[in-house]
Amino acid sequence: GVYGITVAAELSGAPTQSLRLWERHGLLAPARTDGGTRRYSTDDLARIERIVILVAAGVNIAGIGRILDLQDANHALRLRIEANDS
Repeated sequence: GVYGITVAAELSGAPTQSLRLWERHGLLAPARTDGGTRRYSTDDLARIERIVILVAAGVNIAGIGRILDLQDANHALRLRIEANDS
């Protein structure tokens, strides 16, 4: 599914202003329509969920960015290892 910012905020429990802030800081990169409207995918919603958990744990924006990068790199590495084991 693809969702506008209001629906993404409702589904994630994060305020729309937080979604905009996180995008400004590079934590999110939703797709955009030709008119510039943000469109959040299910992958974006999963990433928002990860961000919300880190915010609740008291992690600042810079820390959240680093943690997400490390988690993503770890996931990619696991996928490569699994592909090589097959």
